[in-house]
Amino acid sequence: MKLINILFILLGLIFTGIGMIGVLVPVLPTTPFLILASYCFVRGSDKFHNWLKATKVYKDYAEDFVRDRSMTFKRKAKLMFISDTMLAFPLIKLDNIYVKLFIIAVIVVKYWYFIFIIKTKKE
Repeated sequence: MKLINILFILLGLIFTGIGMIGVLVPVLPTTPFLILASYCFVRGSDKFHNWLKATKVYKDYAEDFVRDRSMTFKRKAKLMFISDTMLAFPLIKLDNIYVKLFIIAVIVVKYWYFIFIIKTKKE
């Protein structure tokens, strides 16, 4: 096995781990990390890529988005609610205006991305 393949497999495992932690910790975005893991596994090993695609986490959080670059409205709303809830805590608690402006910018970009970039599909 080539060194580059091993590197891609290790990165894939790291991204898979972070993605799975993201299932439990709403602040971490699960889907992007699983997509990165899939990309790394495609470059590193068919065996690992097939394993990732067979996991329940991948099927629940990334498969539909990878397949057709879309999410259901229900899933979008759930993700937005969870992330807004998590972003509201530092927005309310912190006194630093620059941090608050950064959080507001993140929220605006997040809404723009979910509304205009990610297509909404019917369930």
